[in-house]
Amino acid sequence: MARASFQLAGHTIAPGKRLQIDVPVARLYTHTPLHIPVEVVHGRRSGPVMLVCGGIHGDEINGVEIVRRVLRAKAITSLRGTLIAVPVVNVFAFLQQTRYLPDRRDLNRCFPGSESGSLGGRIAALFREEIVDHATHIIDLHTGAIHRTNLPQIRAQLSPGSETERMADAFGAPVVLNAELREGSLRHYAQSRGIPVLTYEAGEALRFDEWAIAPGVRGVLRVMRRLGMLSGEQRRRSPAPAEVANGSSWARAPIDGILRPKVRLGARVAKGEVLGKVADPFGNDEDDVRAIADGIVIGMSRLPLANEGEALFHIARFDAIEEAETAIESFHSSLTPPPDSLY
Repeated sequence: MARASFQLAGHTIAPGKRLQIDVPVARLYTHTPLHIPVEVVHGRRSGPVMLVCGGIHGDEINGVEIVRRVLRAKAITSLRGTLIAVPVVNVFAFLQQTRYLPDRRDLNRCFPGSESGSLGGRIAALFREEIVDHATHIIDLHTGAIHRTNLPQIRAQLSPGSETERMADAFGAPVVLNAELREGSLRHYAQSRGIPVLTYEAGEALRFDEWAIAPGVRGVLRVMRRLGMLSGEQRRRSPAPAEVANGSSWARAPIDGILRPKVRLGARVAKGEVLGKVADPFGNDEDDVRAIADGIVIGMSRLPLANEGEALFHIARFDAIEEAETAIESFHSSLTPPPDSLY
C-alpha cells in the first residue's frame, strides 16, 4: 500500500519528495512580507515525523548551520518517515541579530501562543499550528546567550525508559541536564502534548562554533538512526556515554570589575576552587570567583566586564564526576569534523 502524502501549511509533499515552503508570518513596516523557511523531506516508507528547528532566539545561529548540514547529509536520501527542517523560527529577531522580538518578548516563553495576543504569542501560535503539531519528535537547537558560551549539552526532562531518554542517549552530547520545563517554552508545550523533545545547547550567540556545529549534526543523525528513520551504520565511532547532571548552579561575580578566567569550558572543578579573578582597572580591589560545588564547567561568560552578582561560570554537578570528565575528554578528542559528505 502506497504511503500517503504529507500535508504542511497548505502544501502537499508526495512520498519520496522534498519541498521548501515559505510559511507567511507577518509583514515589516515597509509592507515587505516575512516567512518562516521550512523544508520537508517526506520518505517513501513510514516512520516518525522529526522536527529539527533553530533560531527560536534570533542571535543563536549555530542551529541554522546544523539544519543546513542535516539537509545536505546523504543519509536522508533513504529517509523513513518525515523530516521537517526549520533553520530560522524567529525571523524578526534573526534579521536584527538579536535574541528578542521587536516587542522585547522572548519567543521561547510565548508557547502555546494566541492568534489574538502579542507578536510573540501570534508567531508561537502560527508555528505551533502549522508545524509543531505535525511532529512526533523534536530537536530544538540553541546556543548560549550573548557573550556566553555553552559546552555541547542536551537539556531534557528525563524519566527512565522514556522516548526522551532514548533520544538523549542516542544524541551523544558529553553532558545531559535533566532540566525542569520552563513555562511558555517550546519544550514545555511539546511535552504537554506527549511529544518527546531535546534541547541542544552549544556554543555562543552570533558565532559559528565548529566544535558545537559538527557534534550537533552528528547528534541529530544519531537520533534519527535510533528512531529507525535512517538506515546503515554511522561511520564514526560511538561517543562515550553521556553523564546526566543532577543539578547546576552559577558562580557569580563577587565585585564589579574585569574578569580574568582561570579555567576553561569543560574543566572539572572542586568546591572552593578559584575559577577566575575580578579586579578594578587599577588592580586595587581584587576578589576571587570560587566554585560553589564540585562539578564541570558547562557554560561561562565570554565578556571580561562583570557587575557584582553577574553569572560567570555555570557548573553542573554529577554523582559520578569521573565518568562525566571521561565523557568530556572523549568529546574533546573527537572534535576534528569530517567533511559534509561523510555525515
